[in-house]
Formats: sequence, C-alpha cells, structure tokens
Amino acid sequence: MRVGERGYQRRQTATDAQQEGFDPPHQSDTRTIYIANRFPQNGLYTPQKFIDNRIISSKYTVWNFVPKNLFEQFRRVANFYFLIIFLVQLMIDTPTSPITSGLPLFFVITVTAIKQGYEDWLRHNSDNEVNGAPVYVVRSGGLVKTRSKNIRVGDIVRIAKDEIFPADLVLLSSDRLDGSCHVTTASLDGETNLKTHVAVPETAVLQTVASLDTLLAVIECQQPEADLYRFMGRMIITQQMEEIVRPLGPESLLLRGARLKNTKEIFGVAIYTGMETKMALNYKSKSQKRSAVEKSMNTFLIIYLIILISEAIISTILKYTWQAEEKWDEPWYNQKTEHQRNSSKILRFISDFLAFLVLYNFIIPISLYVTVEMQKFLGSFFIGWDLDLYHEESDQKAQVNTSDLNEELGQVEYVFTDKTGTLTENEMQFRECSINGIKYQEINGRLVSEGPTPDSSDGNLSYVNSLSHLNNLSHLTTSSFRTSPENDTELIKEHDLFFKAVSLCHTVQISSVQTDGIGDGPWQSNLAPSQLEYYASSPDEKALVEAAARIGIVFIGNSDETMEVKTLGKLERYKLLHILEFDSDRRRMSVIVQAPSGEKFLFAKGAESSILPNCIGGEIEKTRIHVDEFALKGLRTLCMAYKRLTSKEYEEIDRRLFEARTALQQREEKLADVFQFIERDLILLGATAVEDRLQDRVRETIEALRMAGIKVWVLTGDKHETAVSVSLSCGHFHRTMNILELTNQKSDSQCAEQLRQLARRIKEDHVIQHGLVVDGTSLSLALREHEKLFMEVCRNCSAVLCCRMAPLQKAKVIRLIKISPEKPITLAVGDGANDVSMIQEAHVGIGIMGKEGRQAARNSDYAIARFKFLSKLLFVHGHFYYIRIATLVQYFFYKNVCFITPQFLYQFYCLFSQQTLYDSVYLTLYNICFTSLPILIYSLLEQHIDPHVLQSKPTLYRDISKNRQLSIKTFLYWTILGFSHAFIFFFGSYFLIGKDVSLLGNGQMFGNWTFGTLVFTVMVITVTVKMALETHFWTWINHLVTWGSIIFYFVFSLFYGGILWPFLGSQNMYFVFIQLLSSGSAWFAIILMVVTCLFLDIVKKVFERQLHPTNTEKAQLIKANSSIKCLDSMCCFSEGETACTSVGRMLERVVGRCSPTHVSRSWSASDPFYTNDRSILTLSTMDSSTC
Repeated sequence: MRVGERGYQRRQTATDAQQEGFDPPHQSDTRTIYIANRFPQNGLYTPQKFIDNRIISSKYTVWNFVPKNLFEQFRRVANFYFLIIFLVQLMIDTPTSPITSGLPLFFVITVTAIKQGYEDWLRHNSDNEVNGAPVYVVRSGGLVKTRSKNIRVGDIVRIAKDEIFPADLVLLSSDRLDGSCHVTTASLDGETNLKTHVAVPETAVLQTVASLDTLLAVIECQQPEADLYRFMGRMIITQQMEEIVRPLGPESLLLRGARLKNTKEIFGVAIYTGMETKMALNYKSKSQKRSAVEKSMNTFLIIYLIILISEAIISTILKYTWQAEEKWDEPWYNQKTEHQRNSSKILRFISDFLAFLVLYNFIIPISLYVTVEMQKFLGSFFIGWDLDLYHEESDQKAQVNTSDLNEELGQVEYVFTDKTGTLTENEMQFRECSINGIKYQEINGRLVSEGPTPDSSDGNLSYVNSLSHLNNLSHLTTSSFRTSPENDTELIKEHDLFFKAVSLCHTVQISSVQTDGIGDGPWQSNLAPSQLEYYASSPDEKALVEAAARIGIVFIGNSDETMEVKTLGKLERYKLLHILEFDSDRRRMSVIVQAPSGEKFLFAKGAESSILPNCIGGEIEKTRIHVDEFALKGLRTLCMAYKRLTSKEYEEIDRRLFEARTALQQREEKLADVFQFIERDLILLGATAVEDRLQDRVRETIEALRMAGIKVWVLTGDKHETAVSVSLSCGHFHRTMNILELTNQKSDSQCAEQLRQLARRIKEDHVIQHGLVVDGTSLSLALREHEKLFMEVCRNCSAVLCCRMAPLQKAKVIRLIKISPEKPITLAVGDGANDVSMIQEAHVGIGIMGKEGRQAARNSDYAIARFKFLSKLLFVHGHFYYIRIATLVQYFFYKNVCFITPQFLYQFYCLFSQQTLYDSVYLTLYNICFTSLPILIYSLLEQHIDPHVLQSKPTLYRDISKNRQLSIKTFLYWTILGFSHAFIFFFGSYFLIGKDVSLLGNGQMFGNWTFGTLVFTVMVITVTVKMALETHFWTWINHLVTWGSIIFYFVFSLFYGGILWPFLGSQNMYFVFIQLLSSGSAWFAIILMVVTCLFLDIVKKVFERQLHPTNTEKAQLIKANSSIKCLDSMCCFSEGETACTSVGRMLERVVGRCSPTHVSRSWSASDPFYTNDRSILTLSTMDSSTC
C-alpha cells in the first residue's frame, strides 16, 4: 500500500525534528529505528540513544555491596539498636566492653551479608551466562558472531531452531516462503503451545544475508511497555524510490525469552534491548510478604524495648536517690575527681542512663533474627526432600521459592483456587457436540446421535458412517439410515460445514517433521490423526481439531497463507485471508477464508454468551439448551457459527481492517469496533463440549481443608453451569448445601437488592452450610459500591464459586478478603499465567507445575505438582513450621529475660554502680554459643505429633490457627516464666551462698565473680533443660546439641578460667570456675535451683494436660490397641495402674519421654490418607502400634 499524504507529512515532521537535533523518544510516544542502523546520509542527524542488551537481575556490584548491604541491614530495628549501643560503649565509660555488643552484631551482620552476597553472586553468574551467550548479527554484508550483550537496537539478528531470542525482535524473514515461524513462550506467559508469527511480505522474501543487506527500511513503534500481548508499530520500506507502509502488531514481534520451534532459522531486527525488553519490564519486584509470626516478633521486640528503657530509667533514678545521702554520693574509698564534681548533672544523668541501657541491652535478642533466618532457610529444604510431595509421572518435586513464609502455611484461613489445570488435569477430550439442533456423542471415534433426527425416529448414525467410513458400507444398516437421499445429503453438508469450521477456525500448528508427505497421495484414514502432532495455544483447540480429524475432516497444515484440509481423502486448500484474534473482551475468534470454489466464509468460534447474541439463523434455542446440558455435566463449551461474504462485503471488511491495523493511535479500540462490525449476522452451526477431568484426590483434599476450618473459594473463567458442575463433582459444593446465586446483575441497585435478599436468606434458612455462586459482571458491581454487604454474605458461606472471572478480578477478590476486619491469612493456588496476579496478591502463593507452563510456579512462593499435595503442605509442614518458630521466638525472649534480670537485681546490691554481674566473655557468648544450638535444632526437627496423625486429622489444624501460639497470653506466660526463673537464679544463689563467704576448704572467700558465675551456670543449665522439656521428637542430633551445649559450657569455662590470657586486659575469671566447682555447696545449690525452676513448669504442664487438654494433646495420645497407649509417639504405659504410678506416668510424659529404642511405630494400609509416608521428616524409627 502506498503512503498517503497524511503518512508523508508525519514522516516529514519526524525528519525535520531530527534535523533540528531533537531526540524523538523524548518528545513522543514512538521510537524510530533504522534497520541495520543505516542512518540518513545527513550530517545534521543526531542518532537516538538506546540502552545496550545487558540484562541485570543482580542487586549489588563489587563497589556498592558493602555500603548498600549495610544500609539495608541497619534498617532493621534490632540491628540499628545494637549499633547505637555499640557506639555508646565506645563514646562513654560503660560497665561492659564494646566487644559484648560489637561481636554479636558483627556476627549477625556478617552471616546475613554472606548469605545475601552468595545469592547475588548466583544472580551475577546467571546474568553473565545470558549476556555472554553467542549470537549472530548481520553486519557489513556478512554474519558476525558476537555476544548477546553487544546487540544494538537496529541490528539484524539470525536465530536458529530451538534458540532463545536474545532481544525483542521484529520478524523480517524465515526459511519459509510466507515468512512465518513458530515460537513457544512458556518462559514468559506459561503457555507451552506453539504460536505463529509472520513477517511483512516485502521482507519475507529476503531470506539471505546478501538480500537483507540491500534492505532500506525504518520502523516506527511505541516505546517499551510491559504488556506482553500489546505492540503497535509500522514498517516503512523504501523500494525503487517509493515508500511502502506495513502495519506491525504482536504477530510480528518475537519476545526475548521465547524459543524458536519448527523453523530452521529466522532473521529479525532488534527493537527493544536489555532492560527495555518486555521480559525485563515484567521483572516486577514482588512486594515483600511478611508472615504473621514476623509481625508478632516485632511487637514483642517493642514490648521488650519498653521493658529495657523502664529498667534503665528506674536504675538511674534509684542511683541518684541513693546518692542523695552524702556518704553514698562520695564514699571515702571512691573519691570523685574535680572534673566529676564540676560536670553538669543533666549530662551525668544522661550518661548514667546510657550506661544502664548498655548494661541491660541483652534483653533484646540480636541473634534471634539470624537464628530465624537460618531456621527458615534450612527448614525449607524439608519440603523439597519430602517424597510424598514428589510426582513420579512428571518427575517433579516440590519447590520453595520463598522460605520466609514457611510458618504461614500453618495459618491459612482462606484458599483461593483456579479450576482448569489446578483442580482438573487440563487434558481436554472431545465428548459431545450439537449440530443443527441435534446432540451427538463421540463413542470409539464415531459420532452417535443422542436423539432422533428431524426425519428419523431412530438415532442417526448415517453421518458418521458416510463421512468416516465411506468405503465400508457394511456399517450401514436399514435402521440407521432411513433418511431420504436428499435429506441425507443435506444433513451431511451441515455436519461437513460444522467440522470444517472446527478444522479451519483455530491457530493450531503441526510439527514440521510430521507434515512432510502427508499432503500428497491418496488419503489413508488409518494414518490420521496418529501421525499428525498438533500444537495449539489452547488445549480446547487441540482437542477439537483432533476430534474433527477422527471424524474424517483432517487439518493438514498451513503453507503460503493457505490452510489445507483433507475431507475423506480429498485435499482442499482454503486461502486464509484474515485472522480475527481471540481476546478476553470479545471472548471469541474468527477466520475469513476463501474456499476452493471461490466463495468467502467467515467462521467464528467462542463462548455461547458472545456467539449466540450475534446469530440471526440456525437452531439457536435448541443449541442454547444443549450448551446448558453440556455445562451441567461439567463440560467446557464453545459455539461455532459462520457467514458467507459477498465480494462487496469482503472489500469493505478488508479496507476497515487495514485502516485499523495501521493506526498508531487507539489501534485496539478501532480494531474492536471493526471486529464487532464483521462478527454479526452469523448463522449458528452448533456447539462443542470437551471434558477436563478432575485430578486425583481433589475431593478428599477439599473436604480435608474444610474440616481444618479453611474456607475454599474457586475462581475460574469458565461459564456458570460448567463451574457449578465441577464444584459439585469435586466436593467444593455439597448436594445438601444451600446454593445461593448472585449472577446476571445489570445495575448497582439490582445487585444491592439481590445481596440484601441473600443476606436475609442466610439468616432465615436453618441450613448448616451455604454456597455462593458469583459471576464476573455481578462481582464488578458488588465490589464497586457494596463491598461490606458482599463480604457479609461471603463470610457466612462455607464455599464460594466465582465464574467468568478476569485475572485482575481474582486478585481484587483476594485483596478484599485480606483487608477485611478479621485480616485472615489467604492462600492462592493456580497453574497458569492468568493466575499470577492472584498468587502474588495472596499471603501465600502456590503454583501448580502443570501443562500451562511455569509462569505461575516461578511467581509463586511454593510450587507443587498436584493439588492433592496441598493437604500435606498445610497440615504437616505448615503445622510443624508454625509450632517450631512460635516456640523459637518465645524461647529466645524467655532465655534473654533469664539472662538480664539478675543483672538488674544485682544493681540493688551494688548501689547501682553499674557493676556487671557476668564476665564480658560470658555476656558475648551466651546467645552465640552456649544456648543457640538446642533451639536451632529444635526449630528444624521438632515433630510434636506424628505426620500421619496430622494429615489424617485435619481438625488439629484449628488448634494453631489465628496465630494462637503467639498470642499475648502465651507471650506473657513465657515472659513471666523468664522473670520467675531469673528471681530463683539470683536470690537462690544469694541466700544459699551469699551469706556464707568461706565455703572453700582453705577458707578462701567467694567474690562477686564467683557469685555471678554461679548464677550464669544455673541459668545455662536451666534454659537448656527447659528446651529439652519442650522437645517431643528426640533424635541423636537433639541429644548431641542439648547435652553437648552444657558440656561445652563447662569445658570452655574450665579452659577460659584455667589459663592467664596475655591479650586480655583483666584476668577476673582466673581460677574462679575451678574453685566454684570444687565446692560441694555450689553443686548442691546448682542442682537445687535447676530442679526448683523446672518443677513448677512441669507441674503446670501435667495439670493442664489432665484438666484442659487441647485437641493436639489428645491426638498425641494414640491408641495402639486396647491395653496400650502411646503419648507423643514416644511414651507407652499400660492401663490399670495405681494412682501413684499414674502420677509418675504423668511426670514421665512431660519430663521423661520414653526412649525411642523402646518404641516402634508402624502404619497399616488401612490408615487414612498417605500411608506410604517416606518423608525425610521421619528421622528416627518409631512405631505407634507396638511397644
């Protein structure tokens, strides 16, 4: 097409702008690209600047790693707090060495920096691999091998079969005469099937490097944007001093990350490079998800910060109150200097306050963060190692993309799931169809009528026999072929047209290897369709084309804008004139073809809601009834229609399409108007029905989720009847459930009235469970004005089904639930690229590694192969992770209260002189070495209930919901326990030893360091044994770290106090520990205080279990047989015991824990759910059936 006057003016304006030195991208929404960088031979031209082709996914460089990483780490409140404390210790005279704060801070910062640096190094390696990939570029009339990062905008790049496109390219030519190629975009949008892209005719013929070197062309296109499916531009080709304009759309654009398939090679020109490619623009950094446990942790941290500041203020005030008396203000043995006497009282008060702050600062557990990070990172491996989450058929194991949310798996209250590919297999099978008002069913490759034809009392098999087995007349019987020859011929024509529409109206491709030779020679029906391998962007399309091939109308392939179809062995070539692509607004697609007879046809295919209103002929009402019947069976439906086009009509259509497709402004709106103009006044041919069968154990999994107190919502794009049918078949809706509907709402007022009626019905109906069905249009109205009313109805329904949903609507629904007053934890499950938005919106996103590619799996927090694995992921892994980290967080605060409270109490006995109770080495190593490993191993290996019991009793999940283990009540219990133990440590040591200062045999007295060491020793033993009491699942690793930590403390103290260390300024601890252990009274005091501390805790546990046991504690008591019971899968006892023995057993249950070697555990085949538990979680051999 020649350039019009308007196009010429536009081009001239652009040229003028360039001559004046302007940079077009900065003044307009378009960019101008000279192919092969052949710029105008004009000295005044200023080339536009485009970025290079490097992809950067890394966060740091060698130069900015240290400052940037430190800045990010010190944004954490705890890290920043300890930095301030460390600086205070350096600036003023404080009672403890700066090392006591500096060393733990350095340890935490270093470990985190190493972890983040390693992850970024992996990203750098990945970037270097991509950026350094070899590519071939056309330069100076030849092919030049270079690296991917060196590609410039305007370069012509050659890509061979199965190679990945290194930049966003506009297709110039391929090895095919029509300039088409096939690509798969699984890495971009999750669609694994082939897509066809085409070059403009003027460049399609340039198939060699030499011919491309003669090309003079300019591309004008939009600036880079993230939308994968949107691209507008035009190519202006100069041939023989004339300019030809061709429109460019998404069908011409080859995206970076996509792969070339079934095409030997292509040439394309780079238009977007590096971080401006659509793939890079879709690297949106996901919003950081924070778990409920982390939020609780921050709350507890603030409470402890308040406690710390309160203790420091109290100590400072009491110091000055005490020093009000002159004898204590300046005693004879501690005279003040002249400078101290003249210093400001306010400055002295602030200095003393800061000194107390430093003294008590260890009440804030800095090592908590690094321990939690290690627990989450190491704990996430258990999900990948769990063989119960491994899918053998696809050879896929569970993946963890975000370890920060492990414990959130134990807090889920709402599950939002996609239907197709998530609850179903996404394997489509053609089952039924309706042709001209008659229903047919496919049985063994034949269509069988389900009812009488208009002229026949019996079911009609004649079409099948005449079409698929024309030469095998033995199949025809009198009873099956009673129509007159004229009627039969007409019937065959109707069926023939229907299946030709199915065979022509699609975007299916055939593997080039398979098509060789098929188009030639006589047709052999036994070769089809087994020797044809179809590829389609939709599984529905593939199923329909395969069904048509089985019936006898076989799609052979495309060549030179021609679609080849074989009907009963006879090859027919249809010229493909236009494709009206599918879009989610129209919900249909169309093709315009020219038949061998010269007639032009429009064939349309789409949802019944978009096809039937545009039909003026055919059996519309009968087909509508049949479509509803198909949907009730859970089948996916599509309607087929056609229209004959006259030459005049086609010319009008062709002109309008060209104008719309070459428009640079509002192209999409213009195309939509043209499509609506074309796709009207259709004649209905019929409808198809394909089946997508349910995945294995979907019903059981949904039922288990419901028993666990989790509400399940299904969000799908399918039509109402299909979605309801699948919901019933998968157990999402029960037959006894009262199904409420909010569908087909046309206005806000109508929607509000319907919502109020539903709310009244829920209150009035005395039904245990309600189910709600909402469609997309009604949902839009409900969310616009009536969110509260809609949420009230939804909260009272145990199951909600949303059909005809757009991807963004799915995300909006989840967000609505997230921000509701209850703030429930949400989980989204999906398998396709259209599910990514809801997966990222939910608190926890689960991707199914299905047949729609890996986009959902890559954007999710966790990826599993099948929906049924969700039950173990939540009920076992989620339960364990939550219990482990809840105990970890509270135990950390508990042991730090135990640690610092004696220091606070000690100030009352040293006139608030800021004298430290513990040696600085003990202060430093308490959290790093002496008490760190038992809780870390507990948080990795603890199993308070057997995994089989958790999975077979989903109701146990309710015990940990709503963050119960980290409630204020539980937090206060652990805090009060810490304070009470600290009082026992301090005052027990004071009363047992403090008054008798000559306990050594040689009459030597104990000093303050001995007293502090005694308190510290009791504390280390108590908090370690307390961790042992909390442990239900003992392995050799638990024994090693628990008892090993206590032994290490004793060995270290003997070693540290037994040698004079030359690099230490003071030798306060020399021989202190050895003298302490040589005293029998000290040993007696240690044992007495440890037993006293833990005895109260044990008694509380025993009586709580006996009087108010939780469901979890009841489940720990598993009946193996009539005479034997097992507690926690470890303790066994017989019935009929005496009262004393029973009390002993109660203590043993809490304290003793029977040895694992005395208990064996086996699971019978009759056990519910997964009996073949091969989980790596089961680290020791224990058995519940025999003792």
